[in-house]
Amino acid sequence: MPEYLKDRRYGFISPENRGTKIATLDHQQVSGYGIGIVYIENVNYPLIPGNVVNAYTYDFPVRMAPVKNLTNDRLFNADPTIKDDIIEAAQHMVRCDGVRAICSACGFFGNYHKDVAAAVDVPVAMSSLVQIPWIRTLLKPDQKIAILTANGASLNENLLAQCGVGDTKNLIWKGFEDTKEFSAVVSMTPVFDNEVAKQEVVDGALELIREENVGAILLECSDMPPYAADIQAATQLPVFDFITLIKWMHSAVMQRPYAGWM
Repeated sequence: MPEYLKDRRYGFISPENRGTKIATLDHQQVSGYGIGIVYIENVNYPLIPGNVVNAYTYDFPVRMAPVKNLTNDRLFNADPTIKDDIIEAAQHMVRCDGVRAICSACGFFGNYHKDVAAAVDVPVAMSSLVQIPWIRTLLKPDQKIAILTANGASLNENLLAQCGVGDTKNLIWKGFEDTKEFSAVVSMTPVFDNEVAKQEVVDGALELIREENVGAILLECSDMPPYAADIQAATQLPVFDFITLIKWMHSAVMQRPYAGWM
């Protein structure tokens, strides 16, 4: 049995079974959270519904924890000195908050995916990019995955390798660091025109599918899910992002028994 499960009740408590013996860990401070999300401590831009760190995005509770002293620049440049702080934030949520899985609020946390996975005893997905191998199985052999990213220069083969992606031949991507409005998530601008930002991301997706045979779109950035439905309406393609990942993980680690008439 994994260490984090010893002496801990793991399962759905219903009126029928709530009277059974229940135990927890003496250092667990809260409960009921399936997903723990680590995020950048120093951010300053609008976090609208659909954003990974907007709690209203979810119809289930999520636990969030900042990584101390982490900035966009350190994360985009895969600063190795921040690794221990990321691990500490993840471990605290597992140990003290009882989370069942760890995710993040930026695709570039993927540079530390393997380190975090080795450090905790729960499932880990530090980047939306970990979905690539699964998405590939859904597509025709000649189709590509179009990735929309906040920072094109930081999406590289090392990041992808950390996320379990060794072959990049059917991947294409576009960065949005130079856009007029969406780039606020990189430059830390506290105000942006949301309608313009949405259109920039939609136009970027359309640009990629005009140039290549694309079978699916993947949003690297945790600030792009608010526009996922608009991207899908414009492209008529499957769109994967952090929220598809988090919902998938949550459904696996927080199973509920089925009940109903037959």
